[in-house]
Amino acid sequence: MRRRDLIRRLKKVGFVFERHGGEHDIYRKGKYIESIPRHSEINERLANAILKKWNA
Repeated sequence: MRRRDLIRRLKKVGFVFERHGGEHDIYRKGKYIESIPRHSEINERLANAILKKWNA
């Protein structure tokens, strides 16, 4: 999955960009944090697991 598509779907459910980490970008929704790897393509299994966790 393309990184920008994953981020777009996370933003739809309320996540906002917080900061850049070492190799990940950190997104926050209230007290919840999700780190997204900074690759143009993200492994499908990882992307689906992240989306499933947040019902996105």
